[in-house]
Amino acid sequence: MAATTEGAIKARLEGLGFGVPVFRDGPREGQDPPFIVVEQQSITTNPAAAGDFGDPAAEITVTEILTVDLIERARVKASPRVARNAQRYGLAEAIAHALHGCRLPAAPTPVTAVRVRDLDRFPIADNRVRSSITVEIHRPLLTAEVTPA
Repeated sequence: MAATTEGAIKARLEGLGFGVPVFRDGPREGQDPPFIVVEQQSITTNPAAAGDFGDPAAEITVTEILTVDLIERARVKASPRVARNAQRYGLAEAIAHALHGCRLPAAPTPVTAVRVRDLDRFPIADNRVRSSITVEIHRPLLTAEVTPA
């Protein structure tokens, strides 16, 4: 079991065999692209499904927003005057498709829904491109600390 939902997403992506290393909260120092970074953005309560606030034992349903960023090299030099594309076109969409509606058995709480909200592409400095996938996860709020195994 993963200690966090980000860890469960990381485990899911690593199990799909895309051949791209996956990191939580940032790559290791000096990591060359391509790589994937999974980061939590927010957790908000779902008032329509949050149970009875008068009952301290009621389950509180939350929506957790994560970003899954695919960082790739845009081009590689093929000759002194020619550069060729280095991106794996369609990889970001394949990742989004694999996450949308998936189950996360490694999550620390039962996940009731995983939904991909959007996919954006941003050129960034140093000949890199970032495809950012926003993922919405519905789950109960943890009632106790999770201790990693």
